[in-house]
Amino acid sequence: MKIKAAVLMEPGSGFVIEELDLQAPKAGEVLVKIAASGVCHSDYHVMNGTTKHPMPCVCGHEGAGVVEAVGPNVSRTQVGDHVVLSWAPDCGDCFYCLHGQPNLCETFTEPIWAGTMLDGTPRLSLNGEPVYHYCGLASFAEYAVVPQESCIPIRKDVPLEVASLVGCAVATGVGAAMYTAQVRPGESVVIYGAGGIGLNIVQGALLCGASTIITVDTNESKMQTARDFGATHALIAGGDSLEAIRDLTGGRGADHVFEAVGLPAVQETAFEAVRPGGTLTLVGLSPMGSGTNLPGAVITRQEKVIRGSYYGSVNAHRDFPLFIDLYASGRLQLDAMVSQKYPLEDINAAYDAMLGGGVARGVIVF
Repeated sequence: MKIKAAVLMEPGSGFVIEELDLQAPKAGEVLVKIAASGVCHSDYHVMNGTTKHPMPCVCGHEGAGVVEAVGPNVSRTQVGDHVVLSWAPDCGDCFYCLHGQPNLCETFTEPIWAGTMLDGTPRLSLNGEPVYHYCGLASFAEYAVVPQESCIPIRKDVPLEVASLVGCAVATGVGAAMYTAQVRPGESVVIYGAGGIGLNIVQGALLCGASTIITVDTNESKMQTARDFGATHALIAGGDSLEAIRDLTGGRGADHVFEAVGLPAVQETAFEAVRPGGTLTLVGLSPMGSGTNLPGAVITRQEKVIRGSYYGSVNAHRDFPLFIDLYASGRLQLDAMVSQKYPLEDINAAYDAMLGGGVARGVIVF
């Protein structure tokens, strides 16, 4: 079938809207009519080349839509289902799935980074030449063929443009607080970065019962937004922000500090905000090949813990419906997360707005 998609031809270029050929789903695959796809920094890392990926490709990894068709041997979903797409599908049988870490599933790692389906081939093409799928989803398109393991059925009374955010920003942020760091009631939390991921860490910390939730960002316009999502304090980065954090946490630093930007310099600053015996959780994706300089002597003497959080340590099949239910019951703010909606043709403008820092989350709506 012919579909319209935003194609990235090479690193350093913007998206180009093209008409692509999309093959029908093969065994274990699902055709999804995309309703909405969030605008996320991870796709920008592919655009600027800091994340290496086969080109040309269709980005988009935070999507939701309706199942249009299924291939042979599909048992997890059916035509007409509303689904949120997971960019970390899990097989259920590998070492990591069997050890309670489905977000680290090794079965799909190689094909996803190769931009293909599980059989090693893409379903997209342009003039007979292959076009690759970012994160196995390629949701910046009218339709996508994805593994059935990437389709998480959800209730049908929730708007799909809101549900799409669950597939990345919500899972990554809320999950980092709830599952990776396991914030406990009464603890203090600092979040560096108040974008889509950071605001959801705020929401996750609030759900966990944190008593002090401090956001740190360079953008003045995000201060009130952070408070609206549950932060008790919002600080401008730099200057005396570290001193302010210590003043707000009994002079010690926070129990939990989250870095949601993905910059080594910010990670190093975030480490300074952790109390002795506290935990730094790295959530933002750093450029491939970059390094972070953390003082080993301090880590040892103060027993500071540094953890990575990949996809919020979630189990997508368990947690996506849970997050949707929390939204439906008024305990997760998602409507306010959607700052701006764009047609596919305006995707480059959507990324300009994201880089400008004035939005919580832009969403491409089909």
